[in-house]
Amino acid sequence: MAADLQRDLGLPATTAIAIGAMVGSGIFILPGIAYATAGSAVVAAYLIAGLLVLPAALSASEMATAMPEDGGSYVYVERGMGPLLGTIAGIGNWFMLSFKGALALIGGVPYLVYVAPGLAEYILPIALGLALLFTALNVLSTKSTGKLQFGIVGIMVLAMAYFVVAGLPDVTPSQTAGSFDLASEGILAATGLVFVSYAGVIKIAAVAEEVKDPGRTIPRAMIGSLLATTALYVLVVYVAIGVAPDLSPSGGFVPAAGEEAASIAYAADAALGTVGAIVVVIAALLALASTANAGLLSASRFPFAMARDGLVPPQFEQLHDRFKTPALAVALTGGVMMIMIVTLPIEQVAKFGSAFQILVFILVNLAVVGFREGAVADYDPEFVSPLYPWTQLAGMAGGVIVLTQMGTVPFAGAVAITIVAIGWYVGYARPRVDREGAARAGVRENVSERAAERTKALFDAEEAYDVLVAITEDTSPDARRDMVRMATDMGRLRSTTVSVVEFVDVPHRVFAGDHADVLTGDVPDWLPAEPGEAPDWFPDGQSVEPPTRSSGGVAVGNGTSNPSATTDTHVEYREIDSEDHKQAIVDVATYGGYDLVIAERRQADFHRRLFGGETDWLLRNAPADIVLVEDDGFDGADEIAVVANRGAYDPLKLLFADAVAEETGAEINLLQAIPADAPESQRHTIERYHDELISLLTVPARSTVVETDDVNKGLTRFVGEADLLVTGVDRTGLSARLLGRPGNRLVDSVDTTAAMVQTRDGRRPGLLERLLMDHLFG
Repeated sequence: MAADLQRDLGLPATTAIAIGAMVGSGIFILPGIAYATAGSAVVAAYLIAGLLVLPAALSASEMATAMPEDGGSYVYVERGMGPLLGTIAGIGNWFMLSFKGALALIGGVPYLVYVAPGLAEYILPIALGLALLFTALNVLSTKSTGKLQFGIVGIMVLAMAYFVVAGLPDVTPSQTAGSFDLASEGILAATGLVFVSYAGVIKIAAVAEEVKDPGRTIPRAMIGSLLATTALYVLVVYVAIGVAPDLSPSGGFVPAAGEEAASIAYAADAALGTVGAIVVVIAALLALASTANAGLLSASRFPFAMARDGLVPPQFEQLHDRFKTPALAVALTGGVMMIMIVTLPIEQVAKFGSAFQILVFILVNLAVVGFREGAVADYDPEFVSPLYPWTQLAGMAGGVIVLTQMGTVPFAGAVAITIVAIGWYVGYARPRVDREGAARAGVRENVSERAAERTKALFDAEEAYDVLVAITEDTSPDARRDMVRMATDMGRLRSTTVSVVEFVDVPHRVFAGDHADVLTGDVPDWLPAEPGEAPDWFPDGQSVEPPTRSSGGVAVGNGTSNPSATTDTHVEYREIDSEDHKQAIVDVATYGGYDLVIAERRQADFHRRLFGGETDWLLRNAPADIVLVEDDGFDGADEIAVVANRGAYDPLKLLFADAVAEETGAEINLLQAIPADAPESQRHTIERYHDELISLLTVPARSTVVETDDVNKGLTRFVGEADLLVTGVDRTGLSARLLGRPGNRLVDSVDTTAAMVQTRDGRRPGLLERLLMDHLFG
């Protein structure tokens, strides 16, 4: 951060900057235009707009006391929501304030013409000359600009107070009828139009690094200036409507000067005479000059702040050697204002500025939510916005409602600026920054914490976890053995009944019953029928027996109850003959109430893109958790790699891997891939999450965070060293068939036994959830 900026702005100057940035076009140009939309209810429109701005002012005040840096709302949005939204806020604010400054200069010249008609043909040169003058002043000294603002605002407020006090007795009640009618037609459109009148309230924060005692000064100046300006707007517009027969540009009262007519001056002439009109003209000229000056000062700080963050070229961060001001940023802003003066019509400038200002206020409110929910360690504001989060939610909702009522052109303008900002971010900024917003980091942290809590709950659970091992005629002998081995391993952590079921396909029968045939004959040779015949990995003292319960969960055979209540693992075997073994698997899992189905992974099924295969159907329809095993000569394990496919780890992956590791004596390696340019906060969050998971596991474990732009290649390099890969299914259905499964590609790329896990509650994550997890965890 640059340390050479001078803290020259006290409370009076800071408040004056805010008032000066607000009171200008909002009172001397827009009332007539807004009156044509809402009639006398334009008074209520100003009041509503002020109330809608209040949440953003409170939010900006809070963030300004936590981060007193030049750049204001850009800084808050960028830190809270990330560099993409920060770029949109920064460029948008810069455009919007430049619009507002140009609007003030264009609209101020007619007031000058009012007292000196001979200058009418020199409107553009005068406006351009004033823009050049203010550009020079801002290059020379921020302190001088602050003093100039204080003097201008003081004279302007006194003049407008005179207009209100002297004009109030002449108000015609019939002309002000409905001034506060909230149901008036066009009131929301008028509110949107005058919204730009309050743009300056949060622009104090744009020069926060140059404010004395920002923790106290900024909230006082921001809230105080908003309340004072809202009151001034309402009173002045109320009096102007009451003394003028028709304030709109085409109402006949204002001469044929079109939208650029000095409407408030004519209202003052009607109520106060020539002297009053001259006083108002002086106030208008001062106010509009103040708005242009404050707009230029504030707008120039956005490219300055963005340059410090690497979002625009670093030259904009450089301070003038002598004057200690961001001269290049000021010069660019002044030049853009001059182009706008020459090319843009007033009303469209006002509408574009208002539309984008509403969007910026929405982002400012959202940024507070990002900081609060992100639990940022060094976020410690001296001022705290009251009634969080209702204040921010009300501000965002009100902004959205008004934005939708402004019409197509201003909305399209705001969208266009947003698109330009996104294009700039993608083309210039993204390759140069590796930060993320507090909101993204906070959400990731929250997701990780909740995932760790679910994992702990699964490990601590005491209820039985029964497993169905689905064997078919195509299942190889080695795969059968290893599937049973992994199933019985679950009994090391949870009481488990392992039901080994061999599903045999039989020819179609015309008079077949509704159910498959359940056979409970002899145990096959490849399963141990006696404890002495069991391999080392088989549960101690156990052998495979005929089932103690039917597929419906009712005790059969010797009539004993389920022994899993008293022993860790009970293994049983049955054969089921059916015409459709995949349907039979689902039926048995459903009516038997199994918690987990272990089946063989059929590699060919994963590559049948158009219609899917048997495995895809099973994944979609199984009522239980599923583990698909691809056997590659599994004979114990020294290392088990557990991969997080999207977002946090599924707790079942960890339970399954931990159970197998208990039996084999393996070490677990938690593998997670992040982009090569991922921010440090992302790596730290994942490492903390892994540490929490390691503390829950019952076996030795380590963490590996892979930084890579090719996820599959990066993970394959580490998985290749493992004896068992535990990963996820990722997708099911059409999206899986068309786009493929990342987990499936990983399994295909390694020469090791793999287990693909899918939980019943995570079988079909929605598109938004998948996109969110990809965004959070890379």
